[in-house]
Amino acid sequence: MLVLLPPSEGKAHPETGGSVDLGSLAFAEQLSERREELLGALDPELQKAPATPAAEVYTGVLFKRLELPQLPAKARRRVLIASALWGVVRPDDRIPYYKLPPKEKLDGIGPLAKYWRPALAEALPDEEGELIVDMRSGAYSAMWKPKRATLLPVRAFTESDGERKAVSHMAKAVRGDVARALLDAKKAPGDSEGGAAIAESAGFTVELNDGSLDVIV
Repeated sequence: MLVLLPPSEGKAHPETGGSVDLGSLAFAEQLSERREELLGALDPELQKAPATPAAEVYTGVLFKRLELPQLPAKARRRVLIASALWGVVRPDDRIPYYKLPPKEKLDGIGPLAKYWRPALAEALPDEEGELIVDMRSGAYSAMWKPKRATLLPVRAFTESDGERKAVSHMAKAVRGDVARALLDAKKAPGDSEGGAAIAESAGFTVELNDGSLDVIV
């Protein structure tokens, strides 16, 4: 199982520590060239800014509920965080504070989802029988989708008088809680049904619909 997270708008400002080392980030061989190009277009000074683990930089609701830094190293290795600037990073990859919305267009770069798509297709794991639990929002989902692995998006809904509505204000919290349950499991799920069973055993009301894990809150 691999859990794909979005980044968060809320970020911590590392005050001390060495700068980002592009060669140490996830999938450096495939992604470093594009990362360097984006840094040059956005703000070259970011390469000198203090950096700290991504799990500590991202501070939004999903990350507060998930508490990535407290997870065992084995569980953190099952997580990748999407980013308009870095493509993807691991929780332990050291990065600086930055700001780059996924829909922003930089000179010479163009739409960021299109910019990242070929490099991520080359870099990210995509094998038959692998489960990829997708917590990303639409803008980040457009950057990469597997062709062979099973992608399981997690959606949140409310239900009243038989009517079901997608929720936005609680979706990040729900995804953080579900991600925590999946990563805390003694044995990682190998398919969508296994992921749903773990979420249900953790107390969530869930259904598998149209290839998605729907959480009813």
